[in-house]
Amino acid sequence: MNRLLRRTAATLLLLQAAAAASPADAQKIQKTWDLRMETWSLETRAASTPEARAKAAANRPDISGPVKEMWAAIGNSLDQEWTIEPAAWFIRATPGLVTTGPDGANTPAYAAEVESIRKTLEAKHLKSAKLAPMCMALVALPDPRSLAILEKIQAENPDAKVQGVAALANAMALKGLGDDGEIMRKRLTYLRKAIIQSSDVPIGSTTVAKLAEDELYIIRFLTKGREAPDLSGVDSAGRPLKLSELKGKVVYLIFWSGTMQEADRVVQMTRETMRKFEGRPFTVLGVNQDPLDRLRSLEGDGTIPWRNFSDATNQLAREFRVGSLPLVYVLDGDRKIHYAGSPGSFAELTAEALLSEESAPKP
Repeated sequence: MNRLLRRTAATLLLLQAAAAASPADAQKIQKTWDLRMETWSLETRAASTPEARAKAAANRPDISGPVKEMWAAIGNSLDQEWTIEPAAWFIRATPGLVTTGPDGANTPAYAAEVESIRKTLEAKHLKSAKLAPMCMALVALPDPRSLAILEKIQAENPDAKVQGVAALANAMALKGLGDDGEIMRKRLTYLRKAIIQSSDVPIGSTTVAKLAEDELYIIRFLTKGREAPDLSGVDSAGRPLKLSELKGKVVYLIFWSGTMQEADRVVQMTRETMRKFEGRPFTVLGVNQDPLDRLRSLEGDGTIPWRNFSDATNQLAREFRVGSLPLVYVLDGDRKIHYAGSPGSFAELTAEALLSEESAPKP
């Protein structure tokens, strides 16, 4: 009986804590996480030996704890308007978290919680003036229902600026559906609306206007079939390097850094890609955002076997309007873009198709 009473009391305390959650609790969780990541990033950049880098990588902060805390803070209060912003943080934080089942299959760890946020958003908050962070968070969800919600926000929200942010988010989300004419027309319509109605709305450290301009640049210069801009810079040894020097080769252009999420896995995937296409007119070319001494160390000890632009100031990444790392472009021998997205099987399949096409007998 005493055990039952203790368990009941503990449950009541948890419920009381959840009920007492406030905007300050959610803000504290987010700020604490940001500080931990900033500290870790500084430590990782300072690591100059393979051992130090391995130790830094192993010490990467685990976001699963803060995500759990955030859900405890907002999960019972989603119908309250103050939870919109922390719920947007929750959505952005959870995509990489998975649960492994008995059969070894991975499933999203917080699918039910994200679905609860989505349902509450549609039921309670479509007309809120505080939806800008949520609009941008929905872009990260690989779910067509996000597009439908963004459409509803444009149609039903009374605030013209919120409508504009939703239009920007819709244009960005549509990018993953391809480059056919109808999709491009929609994206351009949405971007025009975003600029007209919400140009000065802040989004993190930037604005709607800047993000919309970047999206327009991507449509004009960085979509499938376009000739990629000719990057020009220096490698880790200070030697001049130009993308156009690789004419005639299929280029796997990867924007990356040693502090990006799952950096070790991405490096291993890229090494494996190099191995698969060894001996063929194919090359990996990196654009690296780490400090120069760290890039030199990674190349010097053999961790990174491909050549890299040194881009510690992000100047070259800005030319390609890189929003998040890693990002891969697969280019043909004439520098035309055939793929843009995450590293992995789709990028490799594109490269294989291009190489097979080049090696096929000419009629």
